[in-house]
Amino acid sequence: MALSSRRILVIFSAVMICFLATPASADDYLVNKTGQLTVFWGRHKEEGSLREACDSGMYTMVIMSFLDVYGHGKYSLDLSGHPLGPIGGDIKHCQHMGVLVSLAIGGFGGDYSLPTKQSALDLADYLWNAYLGGANKGMRRPFGDAWLDGVDFFLERATPAEHYDVLAKALATKHDTGSKPLHLTATPHCRFPDSFVNKALATGTFERIHVRFYDDPECGAYWEQQWDKWTAAYPGSRIFLGLLPSEEQGEYWIFPKDLYYGVMPVVQQAPNYGGVMLWDRFYDERGNYSSYVKYWA
Repeated sequence: MALSSRRILVIFSAVMICFLATPASADDYLVNKTGQLTVFWGRHKEEGSLREACDSGMYTMVIMSFLDVYGHGKYSLDLSGHPLGPIGGDIKHCQHMGVLVSLAIGGFGGDYSLPTKQSALDLADYLWNAYLGGANKGMRRPFGDAWLDGVDFFLERATPAEHYDVLAKALATKHDTGSKPLHLTATPHCRFPDSFVNKALATGTFERIHVRFYDDPECGAYWEQQWDKWTAAYPGSRIFLGLLPSEEQGEYWIFPKDLYYGVMPVVQQAPNYGGVMLWDRFYDERGNYSSYVKYWA
């Protein structure tokens, strides 16, 4: 995670001094828990099925990734070799268990952009009819009649001229006409603001923002300030702490004890703290991080 080890040790030491001086339960430090834990699924064929992710009992939202081709009249879904056939049934199974299932657009590869307002409106129509509550008979639905719960903006590139704000407003309008909520979320980089998704977030239509506190070394040294900027800028959105769940993922992973005593008490002070996001299911299964974080979130 993009929190420097030196910074974590300073916070950890300060909190432990208070802990030793006050005869209170450790749970007293986690005062604004929501129990919300989001995970990304779809980037590794070896991570198991969507159904298995939901059956773990760890997650309250699973975001499939990615729809990574759009904006030029073509659309393509990349789930790293997962067979599409069973996923419609898995989505319904997850939803029956109370787990929200969403779809992320963008990602690290692919061919995506929204160069015109019309391309943004076309993408909104496509998402609505192919994955959400639409019923356009000419539109192929990869997951059959399964109706996803939301759309996540996970942008690794965009220009100020692109029209993700138009897309966000169009999806919010379709949300207003649907028979169930549409959860509009974004997963920006840590450093505020994220220029790729800034225009879209400015629409005020996003329910949740999963901030990736693991991909920017400069952000890591000042993570508290960055967290405060995100929570202050979007008081109407729930802000999630984005983490890496396995030590295998590199230097930005946080040891569980440091997370519990040094980070969670800080982020939970924000009135719009939402929970924790993990990138991703494959590494969480290997590291079993969610077994700790689930009860701290």
